[in-house]
Amino acid sequence: MTDLFTADALAALLQVIAIDLVLAGDNAIVVGMAAAAVPLAQRRKVIFWGIAAAIVLRIFFALITTQLLAIIGLTLAGGVLLLWVCWKMFRELRSHGEDEIAPDEAMDMPDSAGVATAGSAGNAAVAAVGATTVGAAIWQIVVADVSMSLDNVLAVAGAAKEHPTILVIGLVLSVVLMGAAANMIAHALHKHRWIGWVGLLIITYVALDMIWRGSNEVLRQMALV
Repeated sequence: MTDLFTADALAALLQVIAIDLVLAGDNAIVVGMAAAAVPLAQRRKVIFWGIAAAIVLRIFFALITTQLLAIIGLTLAGGVLLLWVCWKMFRELRSHGEDEIAPDEAMDMPDSAGVATAGSAGNAAVAAVGATTVGAAIWQIVVADVSMSLDNVLAVAGAAKEHPTILVIGLVLSVVLMGAAANMIAHALHKHRWIGWVGLLIITYVALDMIWRGSNEVLRQMALV
């Protein structure tokens, strides 16, 4: 635990917290948008299963993240994947989030309105509110959750670097935020857009750092062949 009190460790911890906050809120918005596209009576079920899937997937990826990053080349691949996420987040932030819907907002929307559903993870669809089946909405969320949960775990692992305690804190925090505060975070991100921009800068830095470290790993491995 003493490694938490160094400047490098504290900087990594702040990065991890910012990453968890931004990506939990983003995931909640994906859930809310998909839920808004099903009949009002079914939305609570979609929101429950959407958030439950995100929690389970985060736990799963958290359990195997150390083994994943031990594979030569995966740090590089993870950095490239995070850069793609950054590009999606940048486009979302530039649009000022006009189409964003938090889970609780989805519960208040009537069946007659229309909404475009889209997430920064890249899973987007346009549907009339109340026109999508529950199964289709849940499947859309699960597909998005797989990508977004992996992005979250990779970003946390990349920011934590050589600090295993911070890695554990970050992974546990990502699960807790997704389960307990994702809706509130989604509202905060929508109201205070600067939080999203700060998160984007941090994730971009982590992605570039992972690409740099991953490239060196690959080059060292190739030199040994």
